[in-house]
Amino acid sequence: MNDRRSITLPRVLTFLAVVLVLKITGGVVLKYVDYFPPNFQSDFLLGREPYFFGTYRWAFYVHLLAGPVSLILGLILLSERFRHTFPKWHRLLGRIQVLDVLFLLAPSGLWMAYRAEAGPVAGVGFAVLAVTTGTTVALGWRSAVQRRFAVHRRWMTRCFLLLCSTVVLRLIAGVATVTGMQGTWVEPLAAWVSWVVPLAVFEAAGAVSRQIAIRPSQNSPTLSPAATEINARRTAAGN
Repeated sequence: MNDRRSITLPRVLTFLAVVLVLKITGGVVLKYVDYFPPNFQSDFLLGREPYFFGTYRWAFYVHLLAGPVSLILGLILLSERFRHTFPKWHRLLGRIQVLDVLFLLAPSGLWMAYRAEAGPVAGVGFAVLAVTTGTTVALGWRSAVQRRFAVHRRWMTRCFLLLCSTVVLRLIAGVATVTGMQGTWVEPLAAWVSWVVPLAVFEAAGAVSRQIAIRPSQNSPTLSPAATEINARRTAAGN
C-alpha cells in the first residue's frame, strides 16, 4: 500500500502541475485580444503607451508569442514517455525549443526588463531571469550534443522551471489579491521569488538525492577504491 501511494502521489502532483501550466498558458493566449491591437486599458499595457511604440513593441510581441510556445514544448520534452516513444520528434522539438528560448524569448525578456513597471529591483530580477534562462538552454543543448544525457535532462529541467516563472508570478498575484497584500514591495519580490525559489528547491532536492545515492548501505559490501572512483564519476556526470 505504501509503495502504491509513493508511486501515485508524484503522478498526481505532476498531473496537477501540467494542468496548472496549461491553464495559465491558455489564459495568456486568451488575452491576445487585448494586445492585437494594443488595448492600453488592459492590465498589462496600462501606463505603457508613452514608450510602447518603438523597440519595446517588437520585444513585447516576440515575448508574447514565444512564451506559450516554450511552455508547451517544455511540457512535451520533459515527458519520459514521449522521449522514449518518439525520439526523433524529441530531438526536432528540442532544437525548436533551443532556438525559441535562446534567440526569441530570452533576448526579448531582457529588453523588456528595462521597462519593468514594478521598478528597477524587479527589472534586474527579470533581466537576470532572462540571462539565466538563455544560459540553461544553451548548456542543455551543448550537453545533448556531447551525448551527456543525464546532464542534458538536468539543464533542461532547470530551463523549464525558469520558464514557469510566469506561472508562479500569476499564482503570487492571485494570492496577493485574495489575501489583500498590498505594497510597493510585493511585485519586486515576486519578480525574484518566482524563479529563485523553484530553482533553489530543485537544486536542494538534487543534492539530497545525490547524497542518498552515494551513501553506502550498511548491508552492502565495501567497494574497492577503483569502484568507488567510478561511482563518484558517474554521480558527477549526472549533476
